[in-house]
Amino acid sequence: MKLSLLWKVAVAGLLLSAPAAKADVVFGALYPFSGQLALLGEESARGLEIAVDEINAAGGVQGQKVVLVRGDAVDNNQAIGEARRLISLGKVSAIFGSYSSARSIAASQVAELSGIPYFELGAVADEVTGRGLKYLYRTNPTAEDMAKLIVEMIVTKVSAKLGKKPEELKIGIIYEDSSYGTSVANHEKKYATDAKLNVVSMQSYPAATVDMSSLVLDLKQRGVDIVLQTSYSNDSVLFLQQANEAGFKPGAIIGGGGGYSMQPTADAVGHGVMEGVLDVDFTQYLVNTKFTPRLEDFVATYKKKYNESPRSGHSINNYTGAKAILEALNKAKGFSPDEITKAMTTIDIAPGVTSTGYGIKFGKNNQNERASMMGMQWQGGKLVTVYPDAAAVAPMKVGGK
Repeated sequence: MKLSLLWKVAVAGLLLSAPAAKADVVFGALYPFSGQLALLGEESARGLEIAVDEINAAGGVQGQKVVLVRGDAVDNNQAIGEARRLISLGKVSAIFGSYSSARSIAASQVAELSGIPYFELGAVADEVTGRGLKYLYRTNPTAEDMAKLIVEMIVTKVSAKLGKKPEELKIGIIYEDSSYGTSVANHEKKYATDAKLNVVSMQSYPAATVDMSSLVLDLKQRGVDIVLQTSYSNDSVLFLQQANEAGFKPGAIIGGGGGYSMQPTADAVGHGVMEGVLDVDFTQYLVNTKFTPRLEDFVATYKKKYNESPRSGHSINNYTGAKAILEALNKAKGFSPDEITKAMTTIDIAPGVTSTGYGIKFGKNNQNERASMMGMQWQGGKLVTVYPDAAAVAPMKVGGK
């Protein structure tokens, strides 16, 4: 009996003195995985997942395996609820997200109040970083970056191809009325005014609208030369289809990312209707890879993991941001909020190094001050980069020129 007791005590002592295996480090992945925004939400999350796979294959972060816990931000209220769940029940050390600006704004406020870092990898609205939150960091370009490049393209390329001076062009701005569309449209109006472009119409609509025929008719009657649309997938398809049905053929249509960057949008509308449509957005895949090193490696990994090609550039932009953040965390000493934010100050990646081409360094309001957009065009059923010239793989074609 005494021997048995002594044996149990000895075994217990060995167990207590043995080094504990390191636990996993848990992060939230908060995106719209269902509902109207699910396609781009899922596409964005795939980029994060690939970054995590690569980090784990290299030994994890600080020797710990990274585990992602999903939260479905199907709408703003659920984004708030899911952020609370990830923090209180999931015990996440940080949250990555979220593609939708409105969802990001709602969820990141919850994280801020809880002292949990929130990494935004894809939402562009001003308010995401404009609130000056301590724990929110954004790696991707902004609504202002998008609008500025759109107007720059009009002034330097499009106007001449249409045979008009910039100030002779009639511009129509249409946009879905959430934080995303509103931010981009307001910046478009500002930069257009600064460039002395003539904005003859500026109209918003709900992204869930099922009829844009009156909006199309108004643009047609005003003789609009260039339409700027900031939209998600369904409203992009709806506008392009109804414009085509109404015989409205402006000199150029320029999308502000969202649905205009998606292959499913071109397939739904028809490649003939989509031909020549311009788009300004995150880095896409048909680009000069001297400008975007390792992009081809990402595409190969994506195809192997998901058995299909990337559906938009949202995946690679989420990958680029997440990879930089995880690599910085690997050099930190723990996962407390203060250690995580301290690690973010060490990120200093020059342009021309990442798969998206832009660099990463957090500046005012924790916004990546080196993020940038590119100009694309649908040609032959594919979205090819046409601007800037250093990244282009095809010339811009507008007005037969």
